[in-house]
Amino acid sequence: MKKSHPVRRAVLATAATVSGIVLLLSLKPASDPGSAAAAGGAVPPAAAQSPQGGAAQPIGNGTVTGDAARTRYGAVQVRLTVSGGKITKAEAVQAPEGGRSDQITSNAVPRLNQAAVAAQSAEIDAVSGATYTSSGYKKSLQSALDKARAAGSPGSSGSSGSDGAGSAQARTVTGDVAQTQYGPVQVRITVSGGKITKAEAVRRPEGGQSDQVNSDAVPKLNQAAVAAGDAGIDAVSGATYTSAGYKQSLQSALDKAGG
Repeated sequence: MKKSHPVRRAVLATAATVSGIVLLLSLKPASDPGSAAAAGGAVPPAAAQSPQGGAAQPIGNGTVTGDAARTRYGAVQVRLTVSGGKITKAEAVQAPEGGRSDQITSNAVPRLNQAAVAAQSAEIDAVSGATYTSSGYKKSLQSALDKARAAGSPGSSGSSGSDGAGSAQARTVTGDVAQTQYGPVQVRITVSGGKITKAEAVRRPEGGQSDQVNSDAVPKLNQAAVAAGDAGIDAVSGATYTSAGYKQSLQSALDKAGG
């Protein structure tokens, strides 16, 4: 009998251990939700919603132009008009030109414009047969949206009002430098009463044939900018690269001036 006691003790100890483990396992599922909540377990769902919150960030009213996106066939640049926190108009102020690109662009860009307004984001489908243009469009569209959201802060409406109040005063704004195949182009504008009263190219391609081309093209571009009041001007024949750079820098100056 004495020899059986250790066996009994071992059996009883094993049974107690197994019972304890079973009891702990049975309690664990019930304790997890409470411990997760206490440890911040409810945060992951909220964190999953945060990107949606960022996407819903309000965008500032007005006109904003995205950065030019370089593609294999030329630059694409998108300008948005925002009203009531929504995109009401989208347009490509730059798109591939020349040869077959003209036909592709004339077909693809209107569809991309409509898609941008409908989607209210850069999550739009590429147009069949215009893969490069679509990719560049979406990239520039996203850039414009980012700028519009940055302007959608509470202070932006106040600054917009101050622009309107000070629009009667003439001010000079210089656009960013636009790099072209033949050299940089940079435009400076004078704005008064909410209108462009003067436009000039402070930098332009120089040397060789560029001097002759630009001496004819730049004055025409300056006049066109004042007449149009925006960057939607026609390229000067024989000065395609200078014209594209001029329009890009002009749009940058307009953005800085408040659209």
